[in-house]
Amino acid sequence: MADEITMLSAGAVEPGLAKVAEQFRRETGHKVKIAFATAPRLLERIGAGETADVVIAPPAMLDDLVKAGRVAAERVTVGRIGVGVAVRKSAPAPKIATVDEFKQSLLNAESVIYNRASTGIYLEGLFSRLGIAEQLKAKATRYPDFAAVRDHVSKGKGNEIALGATTVIVEAENKGLKFVGALPAEIQNYTTYAASVTAEGGANNSAREFVRYLTGPAAKAVFAEAGIE
Repeated sequence: MADEITMLSAGAVEPGLAKVAEQFRRETGHKVKIAFATAPRLLERIGAGETADVVIAPPAMLDDLVKAGRVAAERVTVGRIGVGVAVRKSAPAPKIATVDEFKQSLLNAESVIYNRASTGIYLEGLFSRLGIAEQLKAKATRYPDFAAVRDHVSKGKGNEIALGATTVIVEAENKGLKFVGALPAEIQNYTTYAASVTAEGGANNSAREFVRYLTGPAAKAVFAEAGIE
């Protein structure tokens, strides 16, 4: 008999995870219902009592949920995602091949747009390390999630640069953005995402089956295509 598996997931893995869930449904008949949000928002929702069978989030967040008795200690790694640069579809691509080029492009931009989630937290620290935090402060705009970043830049007119997880930037290429490329290797940051069955979903064998499925060859191929390493 087909089951419905409920899941709370960080939004950065959505481009690959949605396809994997549909693939799993075709193969098993089990439907996966996924609610996507930023990692901080997921923590708020779970803290407020929202339940699900499976949670996908950065390991540090899962550690907190294990301590709170909300998810099982066992987990599987879904993959890791880097940070990328995007501009409006019609805008010229800024130079970002080297750290110096990336810094100069940010300083030349009229505005820099990024989120308040895992990516944005890393970028805050990066700008400080690069010595450009003060120069960027006046022209930086931050949103709760990348959807708002995408909408801001795709509808803009000036020299604006967007920063976000590479997966969601690539996915937004049909929504008015152009993927310029990943951050230079020396300053790249990867966020790892892992999946755990929750305390509430622990008795759901289908949920456990889906978590195992996330590490199989079919899922890995889909994740790789979406930019999840």
